[in-house]
Amino acid sequence: MANAMTTFDLVTADDSDASYFRALERSGIWLNKPQLQATRHYEGPALVLAGAGSGKTRVLSSRAGYLLSFHHVDPSDILLLTFTKKAAQEMKERLALLPGLSPSVVRNVTSGTYHSIFLRLLRGQGDARNILSNERQKHVYLKKIMKQLGYKDNYEPESLLAILSHYKNNMVPVEGLPVKTLIDKEVKQILTEYEKVKRNYGYMDFDDILLDCYFLLKQNQRMRQMMQNRFAFVLCDEWQDTNPVQYELIKMIALPQNNLFVVGDDDQTIYEFNGADASIILNFSEQYPETKTYKLDVNYRSSTSIVGLANKVIAFNKKRHDKTLQAVNEAKASPHFLRPNDVNEEAEEIVQQIIRDVKAGDRAYKDYAILYRANSNSRAIYEQFILQEVPFVTYGDKNTFYEQSLVKPVMDHLRLALDGNQMDAVTGILPSLYLNREQTAEFIMRKEMTSPKHNLLAHTLDLPNIKPFQKKHIMERISLLKRLKAMTALEAVREVRKLYDAYVDADKRKNLTMHKEMIKDTLSEIESSASRYKTIADFITFVDEIIEKNKQMDQLRRNNQADVVKLMTIHKSKGLEFPVVYLIGASENVLPHRSALEANAKKDIVVNEQKKTELAIEGERRLAYVAITRAQQSLYISSPRLNQGNQTSISRFIMDVFTDPIKKRQLQYKKPQKKKQKRTGKRVSVRAWECTSNDCIAWKRMDKPEEAKQEWIDCPLCGSVMKQGVREVVER
Repeated sequence: MANAMTTFDLVTADDSDASYFRALERSGIWLNKPQLQATRHYEGPALVLAGAGSGKTRVLSSRAGYLLSFHHVDPSDILLLTFTKKAAQEMKERLALLPGLSPSVVRNVTSGTYHSIFLRLLRGQGDARNILSNERQKHVYLKKIMKQLGYKDNYEPESLLAILSHYKNNMVPVEGLPVKTLIDKEVKQILTEYEKVKRNYGYMDFDDILLDCYFLLKQNQRMRQMMQNRFAFVLCDEWQDTNPVQYELIKMIALPQNNLFVVGDDDQTIYEFNGADASIILNFSEQYPETKTYKLDVNYRSSTSIVGLANKVIAFNKKRHDKTLQAVNEAKASPHFLRPNDVNEEAEEIVQQIIRDVKAGDRAYKDYAILYRANSNSRAIYEQFILQEVPFVTYGDKNTFYEQSLVKPVMDHLRLALDGNQMDAVTGILPSLYLNREQTAEFIMRKEMTSPKHNLLAHTLDLPNIKPFQKKHIMERISLLKRLKAMTALEAVREVRKLYDAYVDADKRKNLTMHKEMIKDTLSEIESSASRYKTIADFITFVDEIIEKNKQMDQLRRNNQADVVKLMTIHKSKGLEFPVVYLIGASENVLPHRSALEANAKKDIVVNEQKKTELAIEGERRLAYVAITRAQQSLYISSPRLNQGNQTSISRFIMDVFTDPIKKRQLQYKKPQKKKQKRTGKRVSVRAWECTSNDCIAWKRMDKPEEAKQEWIDCPLCGSVMKQGVREVVER
């Protein structure tokens, strides 16, 4: 348990700053020892390592208030940087609540996101360009450029934009992109034209804001000195999420005094895909040898058992600052481990448990959060919440899994197999036939009015100026749709999937996409869902029911204060907390994700080729750590035996903790309730190892004859003795 001493005990009446801390206490703010030390920091660089739930926002605002109230720093001398507009607003609100600070003082503190602050600088220099933030518009520009250059769809717009962002975040403009291969040459050519189009239309994007400011300050000494003279104290939040260009900007502004106060947690560096560089927080003291480091190691959010598990999980990472979180909240229960058969059973058990708890009056729906590695992992649980009419809200895409941009075209093929006259479905598959969606749809509707056909797609064969390769694709697709009609739902999905698998794998250029693994995961999830239904019609009926119920629940989910379960990716959960957390999909190839396990083999030119699997896995382990530390009172970790039809092992991040009996007892095993629907298959008795602990009902089949010679073995979950017994199982 953590030390309970606060400023009430640590700051005496003789201290010169006692009045400030007494005022804080009267307003309800008591700081612990490391928080007090960080707040009192005055000049020179400071690194505040703020563990999960340790009160970093309180320290940032208290320290800013300390500069203003005790050191009488001019508010206009303070620059407070955050990563979100919401965080910047919250910081201003917290400052306004601090004792002794008038509204005018708080207003004069410069607080905002990196982009808002540096956009203001560009605007001051007369830069009137508009912000190009519409992703679809960016894709349109890139597709037009590729068509003009004769590259058709060789590259995905998402990948090209990720490449461009990667280099800009590392202070490399488009003209500086390296050219070592033919692919490099083509990519540079496309992106060079894209930058020209932006300039011609008077656009800049968010990456341009930071890159242009970097070159402005780097090359213009007068501007650089103006910024340095204006801000004597720089405070930065979420330092672990900083990218290289942001770091260089901050370094220039903080000179020459280097009164740089940064707050972050290297164990929560989870935005590397957005450019965050973990080495920035890890090597801060090397960049600034005079750095004073403060460790906020008291967790006020979670129970001792949850914090203990989090400590054990993250301790396996090598690239991190050494620190151990302490908790102040006693544990009422240990984290629970679930091992359902598959994701559908996982979803059923979790939703039923939530319903039971709410009906019993033990919990409200708003107490629960379901966290997962990627959106594709949420399909089954999403459906169960809708089918059971449990109110919930998703953070991200508000559409169902089946309405997502990658999934809908697959479903459209199935719809057309049943009825070729569904215009919406025809429109959905046109891009995969290299046909312009809007123009072709208009042509089809005109033709249908004068010459109706049983299959709307057949009209596209009469398109003016249609190319031979397009005609060939259309005829093959019409033939495919006819064949699909006689297939089962699973067979049909697999057949349609071949179109997408070919698209992903046919050209080695596709290796550069960061979305390749996501595409494969999503396609596999469609298969998993379809496998439950014999016919395409049954599958479509189920999907339509899900879509309709989702629309009906949309109004309820719009209420921010509504009593609803929260569903989100681990990335979206960063900075949030919930009484009860379910971490689903804690399995190998899910968390850690398959892409991390295969990092050495990646050809993605956005990813540094030197990045080894070990570093990628450390990034995945940080995700697990963030998920665990979102839970306040109860934590459930679930690892289905089957994922997308394949056997999966329990995540190494869970199993790593169970390397000795003491550690193994940290987690309880909770057996899922048996599903009510009828099981098929003959049941037989087999010899098995059974755990002897009353708190653990794990068992393990004896696979080898020589095991019968052993008297006992260690339980892989709780560390207790397992003895020989007999279990009934479905015959293999």
